[in-house]
Amino acid sequence: MHNVPFHAQSDTFSQLWPITRQHVADVLELEPGRKVAELEKALVAYTGRRHAIGVNSGTDALVLLLRAAGLRPGDGVVVPAFSFVASASAVVLAGGRPVFADVEPGGYGLSPTSVRAVVTADTRFVLPVHLFHRPADLGGLLDVANRLRLMVVEDCAEAIGMRWAGRHVGAAGVGGALSFSPTTTLGALGDAGAVLTDDPVVAETAATVRHRGLGDQPGLDSRMDDVQAAILLAKLGRLESDVRRRIALARHYSRRLADVPGLTLPVSPRRAGLRGVPCQYVVETDDRAELAAHLASAGIGAEPRHPVPLHLQPCFADTGHRPGDFPHAERAARRTLALPLHPDLTAADADRVCDAIAAFGRVTS
Repeated sequence: MHNVPFHAQSDTFSQLWPITRQHVADVLELEPGRKVAELEKALVAYTGRRHAIGVNSGTDALVLLLRAAGLRPGDGVVVPAFSFVASASAVVLAGGRPVFADVEPGGYGLSPTSVRAVVTADTRFVLPVHLFHRPADLGGLLDVANRLRLMVVEDCAEAIGMRWAGRHVGAAGVGGALSFSPTTTLGALGDAGAVLTDDPVVAETAATVRHRGLGDQPGLDSRMDDVQAAILLAKLGRLESDVRRRIALARHYSRRLADVPGLTLPVSPRRAGLRGVPCQYVVETDDRAELAAHLASAGIGAEPRHPVPLHLQPCFADTGHRPGDFPHAERAARRTLALPLHPDLTAADADRVCDAIAAFGRVTS
């Protein structure tokens, strides 16, 4: 019996190869940067934002956006304690100081209550992360940000296609940062990212800084590669069908796994203007290591999500945090496990995953 990998996209590329080949062929004929510019226009059309700036990774997108938004050396930026490490390391790379806050239980987004508790006089930004399958509570966070005069910069690395209040994420504040790493909803074959913003000054600054800088703006060499742009253009044309496939697979998982003892399933609140997109299907269990090992023995890929919360990472030891400071983040770090979820996943393979988890549940209950 074949394995069920955590991620795969060979079938997708086989189907898209005629379109991809043409886009890649264009790269050989056009001057450098033309395919990136074409992708930027396509992202503007898809997201509804006025500007999109293609860069070489989601991390650099966050760094450039923070710098373009006016981050000063030492400025505090509130970051969720449960997220991918780049959410906080980008703050440091941009010259700021991460200020950690707890997440909401179950939703994994920044807790507005925790944000209020950690803000100090030198805190100028709040950085919500739209993690796994749904947007953060932007309504609550915007209320806190407005009251405390904080600028909002969104980490949209996993969130292309997600909407809040009827608008694509990345529109609530200064802008948002997308990642196109291979396992995201719109994944390239390597690293790539983009800055989304409606602010022309932020867009111009980010575009200048990504290309070595100019004048008083020292910069990076952070341009997106035209080949990655060509691949993303081919995949963008079927993004909505891929999103529908992800939603259908997530619902299938939730139906099949609803009665497994000891397993907590993701919940997406339903309200007007809110759209979640399952970039990953993440369950919680106290037996994460044992379940992951059981799935691996059955040839099924599954991955713990962010097993060390950011405030306890050695690289952020200077923040002075200890275990217990952010209990919801620490609980999520101990318990979350991501199951295979991608458009190439067949219904039969999804059923194999569910059967293996159900068998584990029967043994451990």
